[in-house]
Amino acid sequence: MRLTDPAHSSYLPPYYGSALARRGNFLLYACDRPGALQAFRLDLKTGASRQLTDAGALDRRALALAADERSFCYFDGARLLQTSVASLREREVYQTGGGFEPAGGLSLTSDGLYALFVERKAQTHRLRLLRLGRGTAETVLEAGEPLAEPQPRPRRAGILYRRGGDELWLVNFDGRDNRKLKTAPGACGPAFWSPDGRTVLYLNFPEERSKLNSIREHTPDTHADALVAPTSQFAHFGCNADASVFVGASGSKASPHVLLLLRVSRRELTLAEHRAGDAALVAPIFSPSNRTVFFQSDRHGKPAIYSIGVEKFVEPAES
Repeated sequence: MRLTDPAHSSYLPPYYGSALARRGNFLLYACDRPGALQAFRLDLKTGASRQLTDAGALDRRALALAADERSFCYFDGARLLQTSVASLREREVYQTGGGFEPAGGLSLTSDGLYALFVERKAQTHRLRLLRLGRGTAETVLEAGEPLAEPQPRPRRAGILYRRGGDELWLVNFDGRDNRKLKTAPGACGPAFWSPDGRTVLYLNFPEERSKLNSIREHTPDTHADALVAPTSQFAHFGCNADASVFVGASGSKASPHVLLLLRVSRRELTLAEHRAGDAALVAPIFSPSNRTVFFQSDRHGKPAIYSIGVEKFVEPAES
């Protein structure tokens, strides 16, 4: 089912954040229908969309739904704003300064206390930790190479982030124990914490093109890195509530499919053709209930958001 009009560009928030509300049954997304990118709320029962922002320069890479699902945060140029989903009341919680500018990427901790994001000035990149209630920000670390995709570790004061493009690093909130994760040889594709926060799930793109892209699992506490399953050349992926089932977007030109992959058997099941110009755009995700998969594709024009019901194949999540 296509949920948005392909005459306009619509995008889900970054894959490592939250786009879907369990209790409110809605989806947060960005769309340029008003002439510039704005945040929208899509009611998943009625299909109606409601514009939530009137931003001058909304960054779709920095749009995040809070864990309590009552508010969301986004960057509008140099300003970080927090807005109520119900009342649309907004407040500025932070503004970049000192020559720095937002570098894309934003995530919120599950307790709603902190926001994580990256700033840059010339060749200097810094990872910032912002206390939302006070609006005070601290620099966790600085680097002379690009930093991206900061993700708080569930139940711990740690941050997973991407460094230099293909490397995954882990650092504490206070900047200590900053270390590169010893992942498998090759490039690291999309990566995110497992639901329990014990491991990092990531796509491995092997150096040899003849080998298959694979889902792997890294355990930071023991430095162990293990194969979860080979894939039919996934370019992006997500997992259900307990990481027992994965959903992936194949980068194969001959078979541009959205597929389910069962962890226990390593079997794949084709759901649909995404036919996106770039399979990395598809970025499929599960709904919190595990009943639906959402993804993006420009198959009908500009990027649009689609859904597929998977309740026949995946056990529903506990409410």
